[in-house]
This record gives sequence, structure tokens and C-alpha cells, in this order.
Amino acid sequence: MKTSVWLAVAGFCFATLSATPAAHAQGNYPEKPVTIIADAAPGATPDVDARFVADGLSKMWGQQVIVINHPGANGSIAARTATEAVPDGYTLFMPALSTFAALPSVAPNLPLKLPRDFIPIGYTAENPMFFAVTPSLGVSTLAELIALAKKDPGKISIAVTGVGRLTHLTGLVFQDRADINLLPVPYNGGPAAALADVAGGRVSMIIEGYSGIVGSVKAGQVKLIAVASAERLPQFPDLPTVAETIPGFAARGWQVLVAPLGTPAPIVNKISVDLAKVVSDPDFKQRLSNIGSYSRAMTPEQVLAFVQKEQDTWLPVLQKISQK
Repeated sequence: MKTSVWLAVAGFCFATLSATPAAHAQGNYPEKPVTIIADAAPGATPDVDARFVADGLSKMWGQQVIVINHPGANGSIAARTATEAVPDGYTLFMPALSTFAALPSVAPNLPLKLPRDFIPIGYTAENPMFFAVTPSLGVSTLAELIALAKKDPGKISIAVTGVGRLTHLTGLVFQDRADINLLPVPYNGGPAAALADVAGGRVSMIIEGYSGIVGSVKAGQVKLIAVASAERLPQFPDLPTVAETIPGFAARGWQVLVAPLGTPAPIVNKISVDLAKVVSDPDFKQRLSNIGSYSRAMTPEQVLAFVQKEQDTWLPVLQKISQK
């Protein structure tokens, strides 16, 4: 997959603290509001996760942490904005999985790579994909949905809340594994507009993180039929996994926090340590759990290894699909 590089290749290291100007900057950081650039639309699950993280860091630092949304173009708009930021620790970037594993035919400037494009800081959240249908479709299980799709190829529609995003990619992998064809209906601006059409029966199904559809689920406007987690979730013990119908199938979104190249290592280290405290806090974990998201602390080195492993898993699958 050919990948364009917006910034020159730059090495980085995680330096130990010493009595230097950079270390002094770390001790005073942050002295003003910090901005986190998110590549998701407002209200989408990655956006909600980002705001939880921003809230936790704001309370810890005593400085406001602001989330700025730059959705579109599979994350490349947000990524470009982040690369152009002053590398002083006051502008950070929270890209999602899809920004690291976009379809080459959709986003030729992606995927991102670490540490070539950004400096890894820490892990923020992950969220399994939920499969929901319009009640008027008359199906209650994933197996019933697949059978109906095989009976009427191309007639069951699926909302695409961002071409190239994980919701879209999960739908493509699902169709490939289930050997069915669904009619894609693309939407801009996250799940809000799509949910109105799914609830109204104009679109058959949607794949989304739970926080993006929870209101419609609780109102009975859409029906959950499966979750693409490795095993059933404690909060949804009666909701089958996709893997119970399609063995081995799993799809989870995740976000990591990164900094522009050139950001001083002591500042990166401080943010990483503080972020680990935020995501390890029991109250933070409970807030995420309530919306079907989860977190765990990672060092920058662990983030680098994690992202590389995820890319090795997703890219061959997506390259195969894009060639069909």
C-alpha cells in the first residue's frame, strides 16, 4: 500500500528527565489550555471517548483540555491539522484505528505509521462494534439477517457513518465473511442522521460503537442483534457476539493519543504518565463501561508495538476487500 508522508522522517526517543530547559518545561506543563484534535464526528463513539479523556486530564492539570473535531477524509484532515501544529505539547492528536488502517482506494494518504508520523503517548479507549437493525426488518438474530440478505442480495441496506471508518470497514469484513452483499448508504457527520433513517425503516441496519446508538437503543427505535467483541460483554450478557455466528469474527475500535514530531520528550513523558493515571481511575473506567467502551494504560513503547500489531492484522484483510 503506497503511503504519502506529510512530514520528514524523524527519529525520537523517550529521554530520561534531567535538569535541562526541557525538564523545566515538563515541570511547569501545562501552563495554558491544551487542545486534542479528534478525527471523529461529534457524537460518534471516538469523540465521546476523547471528551472523557479530556475531562480527566483537565481535572488533573487544572487547565482546560479542549477537544476539536476534524472529521472527514478517513482521518487525513485531522492528521494534516495535527502535523502542522506547533510541537510544544499544547496540541495533541487522538486518531482512531481506521486512521491507521484505511482502505487504500479510499484514503491514499493513509494509513499513519508510528513513529514516522507522530510520537506515541498512550492508549485511551477501545470499543467493540455493535450490530443494530430497524425493528421493521423483522429479524432478531445475526443468523436471520444473513439468511435474509442471501435471499434478497443487495436489498438490505447498511448505514455507512463515514467511508473508510471502522464502522464501514467492519461492515465490509462482515459481508466478506458472511458471503452476502448489502446496499451501502453513506452519511456524513457521524451516526445521528443515519440513526433517524434506521429508526424510520428507511435503512435496514447500522454498525456503530454503543455510545453512538445508545439513545436509539433505549428508545426502542433500533434493535441490537450482536456485538463484535471477543466474548459476551458483562453489561450485555444476553447479546450474542458476532463470533457465535461467524467464528473468529471480532472488530473493536480504539484510539491512542499522539503528539506532533518534535514535541519535547519530557513533555511526552509527563502526558503519558498522567494519561495512564486517568485511564486507570475506577470512575473513568466506569464511565467508559457505561457506554460500551473500555481502557487500559500503555507506555509509549507499548502503544507503538500495539499499533504495529493491529496494522499487521487489518491491512491484509482490507487490501483483499479493496481489490474486489
